Amino acid sequence: MSLAARGLTFHYRQQAVVQEVSLELHPGEWLALLGPNGAGKSTLLRLMAGLLLPTAGQVWLDEQPLARCSSWRRGQQIAFLPQDGPYPENLTVEEVVLLGRTPHLGLLGRPGPADWAAVRWAMQETQVAALAQRLLPTLSGGERQRVLLARALAACPRFLLLDEPTSHLDLHHQAEFLRLLSSLRSQGLGILTVLHDPNLAAQADRVAFLRQGRIMALGAPLEVLQEPLLRGVYGPGVQVRHLEGRPVVLLGG
Repeated sequence: MSLAARGLTFHYRQQAVVQEVSLELHPGEWLALLGPNGAGKSTLLRLMAGLLLPTAGQVWLDEQPLARCSSWRRGQQIAFLPQDGPYPENLTVEEVVLLGRTPHLGLLGRPGPADWAAVRWAMQETQVAALAQRLLPTLSGGERQRVLLARALAACPRFLLLDEPTSHLDLHHQAEFLRLLSSLRSQGLGILTVLHDPNLAAQADRVAFLRQGRIMALGAPLEVLQEPLLRGVYGPGVQVRHLEGRPVVLLGG
């Protein structure tokens, strides 16, 4: 069981944004997509979610082409959280999180006990239960981000795809986010995240480093986050140290 890209290529206005990418996300694994701006990370994430159709290659869900899966099955198996996007201003937090159950609802679209149980679980996991009756516009950026993550989790997917999920979070909530990912992985959820911070990516099980739409390195953080690769992208001031078996990337003069 996996979510896999095989020879994935995507062109936008005749320019290759993603080029011949192959990678596989397994249940219970956190795979981080890292690279400079314009590397194709967000486009690759959308391809993996089935929101874009590749120019060449395919995305596979459990050995079935994702393009042949119904939108309902994709929604039940894969949850996608964009970095920024419109959110429903006239709904309470609880109602927003309930939207995550849409792929599981029947023809009448009426939530049952299992749906409400999933909503409560997702809100507890993301620490937004106390905000249940608040409207989204009244929340801070970090609170909204956690509510939208709860909406994605409410689908109870097998694979969770997140585009810059920590962009609106302070250091405290970044730490809480890392603890949440650890909990979700222990429950068998496969997680694919786009990140800009190499030190956050260092906490993942594996890192895929993209540049100009291609994977330059793929492996454990210790294998990928090395000075020669990082200096070639971020400049000669990059230094890599190690703390408790994890690389720590320092950016300076």
